[in-house]
Amino acid sequence: MKRLRFRQKIQQLEKRNGGYYFLKIDSKTVDKFEKRQATRLRCNVNGKLEFSCGLNHLGDGNFYIILATRYLKSFDKKSGDIVTFQIYEDPNPLGVEIPEVVTAIINQDDRLKEIYDSLSDGKKRSLVFTIDKIKDIDKQISKVTNFLNEQRSR
Repeated sequence: MKRLRFRQKIQQLEKRNGGYYFLKIDSKTVDKFEKRQATRLRCNVNGKLEFSCGLNHLGDGNFYIILATRYLKSFDKKSGDIVTFQIYEDPNPLGVEIPEVVTAIINQDDRLKEIYDSLSDGKKRSLVFTIDKIKDIDKQISKVTNFLNEQRSR
């Protein structure tokens, strides 16, 4: 799918709903994606920042993309400022790179590979984010193995 371009104000959810800064994506736009709201996207803001993201329900039938505060600071914007942004389907359906340790483990153990393959994309991303925080390779291996074995028992 081609890149879709928009120009709009940065908005912010109420504090009781998380207080996130966001860019709104209307439901008609989301319906253009094959996986609709389950689509992983790439978002480019003002041609300066590009990141992977998912769609969140706004509650009125429309959706939004979260803009982290650190992103806003990186190009000196705040709620109410107008930005131009583009979205397109992320060619990597997970939206993250799979760490080498995960690949090595599932390539060496058919049982763990089967468990990994059965996980939802969200669970796979959780595993990746968990592993990325761990610097020690032995602890990474242990964490991946334990994570996958726990998923098997569910």
